[in-house]
Amino acid sequence: MNTDNDYEQNPLTDLPLGLGMALAKYPRSMSYFASLSENEQKQIVELTHSINSKQEMQDFVKHLQQK
Repeated sequence: MNTDNDYEQNPLTDLPLGLGMALAKYPRSMSYFASLSENEQKQIVELTHSINSKQEMQDFVKHLQQK
């Protein structure tokens, strides 16, 4: 079980499952995401709430590696 303190130490532990799986598939995207500030990561997570399919999520995450 994660506590608020755990989240503060590692915000990646509470990623939505689809986002986490897509990031694992694209290591450059994962590195980019990990390099962002906690606030920037939260903004990315918020953007994913409107994604409705695995393919959309993969396309979204794939685009992150181009930044």
